Amino acid sequence: MDKEFILKLLTKVARGTATPAEAAIELEGFPYQDLGYAKVDLHRNIRSGTAEVIYCPGKTIAQITDIFRILAEKSQNVMATRANWRVFNSVQGVVKEAVYFEEAKIVAVWRERRQTQGPIGVLSAGTADLRVAEEASITAEIMGSKVARFYDVGVAGIHRLFDNKQKIDQCRVLIVIAGMEGALASVIGGLFAKPIIGVPTSVGYGSNMGGFTPMLSMLNSCAGGIGVVNIDNGFGAGVLAHRINLLGEGKGEMG
Repeated sequence: MDKEFILKLLTKVARGTATPAEAAIELEGFPYQDLGYAKVDLHRNIRSGTAEVIYCPGKTIAQITDIFRILAEKSQNVMATRANWRVFNSVQGVVKEAVYFEEAKIVAVWRERRQTQGPIGVLSAGTADLRVAEEASITAEIMGSKVARFYDVGVAGIHRLFDNKQKIDQCRVLIVIAGMEGALASVIGGLFAKPIIGVPTSVGYGSNMGGFTPMLSMLNSCAGGIGVVNIDNGFGAGVLAHRINLLGEGKGEMG
């Protein structure tokens, strides 16, 4: 549930086009709806500017579909992360507007397509990091940020990065995604005076240690201004970058 929904409802009551009883039915379950197995948070959009996001692993398809349906009834935009085609097919069966971003593994309803003036730059070291990069990019876009993608610009072919330097410098905040040894974050930190969010990925050979090697590299970077999220956490990076980006719009939340 978002502020726009509540304002429209209150306006209807004020104008006499809806009764208080009808408004109460619309607000039933607010601020959360208890399904027994889940308490769907319908107040989160008001508190933090974005609706509750469904993390799919660990939930049954029926549970995901039911939670998605409830959120879609009360929110403009809805996201389910780490979703597969089976989840999408079930969700679309009850919410026809739902779309699937296969690379990002996100099922979404994207009704409100606001976009910030300033972009977030999403940089990935290699094509193998694309799934995490797209999770970050799609997350930020659905939340309302413009996104500029710079993929496959890792340090093994550093000239590819320099070819995009002017465009990258126009971004407000940078998400840097890398596996292997995670060196790209340090390089970016040494070149750009931007807030940088490092995302280590589990991509790499044995000593990558499932993402621990690039994570430690990013945490120990000699370049300042780099914050690091968890391994493969494109979603978390997208949310954080969006909130930083909003500061450049002169407001702390969309609305």
